[in-house]
Amino acid sequence: MDNALHYLALNRQIGLKFEMDVIANNIANLDTTGFRREGVSFTEFVLAAANENSVSMADSGARHILDRPGAVSETNGTFDFAIEGPGFFLLEAEEGPILTRAGSFQISQDGLLTTATGAPVLDVGGAQIPIPIEAKDIAVADDGTISAGDDVLAQLAIVDAEQVNMTRFGNTAFQVRDDNFQPVVDPKVRQGALESSNVDAIHEIARMIEVTRAYELAQSVIEDEDERVRQSIQTLGENV
Repeated sequence: MDNALHYLALNRQIGLKFEMDVIANNIANLDTTGFRREGVSFTEFVLAAANENSVSMADSGARHILDRPGAVSETNGTFDFAIEGPGFFLLEAEEGPILTRAGSFQISQDGLLTTATGAPVLDVGGAQIPIPIEAKDIAVADDGTISAGDDVLAQLAIVDAEQVNMTRFGNTAFQVRDDNFQPVVDPKVRQGALESSNVDAIHEIARMIEVTRAYELAQSVIEDEDERVRQSIQTLGENV
């Protein structure tokens, strides 16, 4: 007996579960500084049938990142930076350069500008940024130039990359395939501020409800088909 309907409904449920995991992660990061919302893209595969009908299956393996900026809030922190417009801060990691919009930085014991987890922030030349302990009146210009009084210390690297080359690295950072990123022309950096998550809670909850209902509908299709098969077998058995 043809079980194609089972496979179609199961395929639908697998895709919906994948999307639900993405939605749940978005909601979990509503208050995460610099978080970028993710969505799911589905690819449809269509197979022509002998009776001129067709059967389609979907693959939900692709994710996309929402570029819309999050709200920027004042913190007055000396090493809190927000990017207004496109671009990411460039960080150093064991896995290679990574990108982030989370600009809550600090000075490490080694006198380097780093993230809270210790990842060094890089300058336009790809080098780590030392901040002298005795430095005072730290200021950051719109283009990311860091100065202490009249002394220029470094210029923050503000770079961008195509989404197809970006893979999420933790909650707020991205790895870039083959270091395929480029500097942003005329970047704008704001000192004493941080960018919030760009997740819209109402949209995510509404989408979660839609996905849950679609999953339950696919489950009911499977259960109805199981009941049809059971009744067919029972009828055949009674007629033997």
